Amino acid sequence: MKGSTEQDPRGLIYESYRIDGITSAQCRSIFFDWALGMDAARDSRKDVSALLEMYGSADPDHPMTAVLRDGLEGSATPRRRGGWRSRER
Repeated sequence: MKGSTEQDPRGLIYESYRIDGITSAQCRSIFFDWALGMDAARDSRKDVSALLEMYGSADPDHPMTAVLRDGLEGSATPRRRGGWRSRER
């Protein structure tokens, strides 16, 4: 498949950089689809970093570059925030 890499096996991120006039909202949707399609055992932080290096450095103003940067910031280890199950009884 054209644009297929280890980090982007379906070429979604690759193709997003080739769509003229793509919006930030469309890029977020593509990124979400990319994330859902990836193997959960993979290190998504490393994958996003590699994709930024591959595509973002050549096109820093592209909306997908901003989405990838946001995805990198948002992929920190999640913390438990509480909820009804966390309260002691």
